[in-house]
Order: sequence, then C-alpha cells, then structure tokens
Amino acid sequence: MYQHLTNLDLIYQNSIQPICLIIRMCRDSCHKGKTYSRSIRSGSMFENSHVRLQTWMHFIYRFAQGLRLQQVDMLQEGITRSSATLTKLADKLRRVCKSAMRRVRRRGQQTIGRRSEVVMIDESKCGHKRKYNRGRASNRSSWVFRMLGIRNDRRRPILKIVRRRSARHLMPLIKKHIKTGSSVISDGWRSYSRLQDEGYNHLTVNHQESFVDPVTGAHTQNVERFWGICKTTIWRLRGNRTQSSLKDHLDVIEWTYWRGKHHRYGPLGMLLHDIRKKYKV
Repeated sequence: MYQHLTNLDLIYQNSIQPICLIIRMCRDSCHKGKTYSRSIRSGSMFENSHVRLQTWMHFIYRFAQGLRLQQVDMLQEGITRSSATLTKLADKLRRVCKSAMRRVRRRGQQTIGRRSEVVMIDESKCGHKRKYNRGRASNRSSWVFRMLGIRNDRRRPILKIVRRRSARHLMPLIKKHIKTGSSVISDGWRSYSRLQDEGYNHLTVNHQESFVDPVTGAHTQNVERFWGICKTTIWRLRGNRTQSSLKDHLDVIEWTYWRGKHHRYGPLGMLLHDIRKKYKV
C-alpha cells in the first residue's frame, strides 16, 4: 500500500501512545511532495475512541475475567475516572461477544443434548429491582427461557427472552436448540407436557427436591446455583433495566461458556481472537 512513500513518522499523544501515522514525500509523480496522515486506530475497535490504549488493554483484561466484573472495582483500580467511560467500553466489548455468538448460530452449532449430555430447562422472570425500595419501579419484566446442557463439569447455557411461557413460544426453541432423543429435565409446567411425544426423554422433577443424574452427574442444586450466579450478575450490572440490555448480557453469559472457556489461553485469548474477527484492520 505504501511502496511509493518514504519518511514514516509517528505522532505521539502525551509522549506515550501514537495517535497518527504521518507519511511524507510521496514519490509517485502525480502526488509528489504531498503529506498524508492516518490514525493507527483506523478500522480498529479503538477508532473514534479518546481512551488511551493502555486503558483499553487494562479494561479488556478485566472484562475477560468474566461474570465478576464490577465498575466500582475498576474505578478504584484507576482504569478510568468515569463510570460512563467504563459503560461505553463494556458496550463495545459486549458487541464483540454478540457478534461471535451470532457466527456460532449462523453455523447451526448452538445445539445441546445427546451423547451423555443432559439438558435442564426452566423459565425465570427477570426485571429491575429497586434498591432499598427507592427509584422508579419497572412496569415490565421479561421471561427468560433457560436451557442448560450438562456433561460432567461442562455447562452450555442457551438463554432466550420470550413473551410468554406457553408451549407455542417454548416448543420451537426446544426443537431448534435441543437435539431429538435428548434427556430433558424440567419441572411440571404444562408447556412441557408434549416433550415425550416430540421425541425427547422427558424427566419431571420437583425443584424443592434433590435430583442427581446417574450418567452425567447433573444435580438440580448445582444448576440452581448456576442460574443464581447468572441472575445476580445481571442484576448487579443493571443489565435488566431494558430488554435490549438484558439480551446483551445474556449473550455475554452464553459467550463465556460457549467460547471463552474453550480457548487454550482462556477467555482473554478468545476475546482477543473475536476482536480480531470483528475488526479486520
């Protein structure tokens, strides 16, 4: 691209990070003597961002640490002084995770069940809670349909926002994401009454009682603990204020268990991989 150019200079901001590439003395006859400049951030995730690159790197590392991410911790660490800035950085990284999960779904790879993997399903209402009964109460809560594939220590969640808990809304999702013939464990909700007729090995349990699958080791108490961690995290990060925000946070949870935990360098390695996939400079 720059074979006809000479004298490349980097212009630095605060003598630390380069903000622009200056190209001088174009040898092409039609552009002789002209000077060109281009930001080193052009086309990357950092384009149009005024945040220092060191801050970005620190935040990416913290974001990759997973569901324990809290703004107050990063403010205390001095990553940035503004919670609004942290929100913008997190939104951009969440879009990276959403894009990665979109690729997984397009390839038809987000299915669970069969091969000694039991599936547990249920629904949960997710709405914004007022702290100390203060603030505006949310008039709308969203139902989240939760499907969890379990095999030994592996967890693969599929989380979908649904308008209603009826069989009309839940059965298409079950058929799409759970392989026929799989063992599916649920409570006695009437929307699941047709599962056996649809080709699934349907087991009904009472969530108040303990159940352990003899093949996979799936335990109802462990599953409830897993869902509790996810729900508490969404509430703590205020991811349930709007349905759009809730969907973004559900995508990040899916990304963590479908991709983040399966890279040889862990979630950080996968996050950097997916950033490179989304922003091809």
